[in-house]
Amino acid sequence: MVKKIEHEIEVKGHLIDSMILTKIFDVIMDLDGEFQVQEFRVGKRKKDESYAKLLVQGKSQKHLDEILESVYRAGATSKIQQEIKMQSAPRDMVMPDDFYSTTNNRTDVFYKGKWIKVDNMMMDKCIVVKGNRAWCSPIREIKKGDMIIVGEGGIKITPPERPREGVNLFQFMGSSSSSERPTQHIARKVAYDIYKTKKEKGKIVLVGGPAIVHTGASDSIATLIRLGFIDAVLAGNALAVHDIEYSTLGTSLGMNVQNGTLAVRGHRNHMQAINSVFKAGAISKMVANKTLTKGIMYECVKRKIPFVLAGSLRDDGPLPDVITDMTVAQKKYKEILKDAKMVIMISTMLHSIATGNMLPAEVKVIVVDINQPTVTKLMDRGTWQALGIVSDVGAFLPLVTQEIQKLVK
Repeated sequence: MVKKIEHEIEVKGHLIDSMILTKIFDVIMDLDGEFQVQEFRVGKRKKDESYAKLLVQGKSQKHLDEILESVYRAGATSKIQQEIKMQSAPRDMVMPDDFYSTTNNRTDVFYKGKWIKVDNMMMDKCIVVKGNRAWCSPIREIKKGDMIIVGEGGIKITPPERPREGVNLFQFMGSSSSSERPTQHIARKVAYDIYKTKKEKGKIVLVGGPAIVHTGASDSIATLIRLGFIDAVLAGNALAVHDIEYSTLGTSLGMNVQNGTLAVRGHRNHMQAINSVFKAGAISKMVANKTLTKGIMYECVKRKIPFVLAGSLRDDGPLPDVITDMTVAQKKYKEILKDAKMVIMISTMLHSIATGNMLPAEVKVIVVDINQPTVTKLMDRGTWQALGIVSDVGAFLPLVTQEIQKLVK
């Protein structure tokens, strides 16, 4: 009989209602390991944490290491606490071979006998340590000599827990996506969560695609901005172009938004909208000279709501406000997302996935798209905390706006 290799781990938190312990059990069994629960203390009151100590067993040291790496990422830590290991970056924009790749969950590292919280938490980055600070860093910002964490030891991940304040939207839906739930009911809950976040002075960021305009929902978004429920807008060239086309010509890609008919010579309207921005010099100058008097971009300028437009190879123009350098646009997105409490992603797969990769897991994410694979793909790419709503944004967003207007009254 081959002797199994074993190691003690422990985990603390709301282990039962947040399913943390169940996930750890699943991870061990999925990797063909075994475990023994040596100690389990359940919190007696709602806010009390629970504690569990497990003996994890593998067939070999390599097998056990694979299991431990996965359970650490699920929220467990080694019973025998070890300090992080670090290596210096060999040159600019190059990480050590065994660098630790981050999740988007809260992460602490054990260094010089104490736990240090990792700042700027994002998924798929490395961790740089300097002095008494540790932070997530993308590869482009690595400098030669930076001390970077390697291996999995000395790292504690804390998965988000089930909210303690009682049933809300995110408990109601979980992290699943479905088109079969009652739309009016979901719209009311989304509206309340937006209203509550803003009432608590939380920052709300909108990530939007041109379908907002195509489906006739741009007036609803403009209203939310005007009412103070959107603090920043992240998008591409297309949302701005079609919003300006609709606001100045009443069409979106040449189609009359109000009745769905094709406009005469409408095929040139989006290019006319682009030309009008170039003629003015910038979107803000169109607002200043009163050639743009309504719409999403108009409300952003009038309310001094920051917006970032990131370019792509498909763009016509692009507009003078569009950032065509990808690394600069990425940096601007990150600046806007700092301290966000809620991000609403509407009908844009690429911008939504990109934004999701920049967010810590505790940020509430609502993603709305008529295409279920778009919603599912966002979650599969790591933004697992997202609330997925499969719905026509042209019908759903006006309902949300109406419900918020009722709450404001």
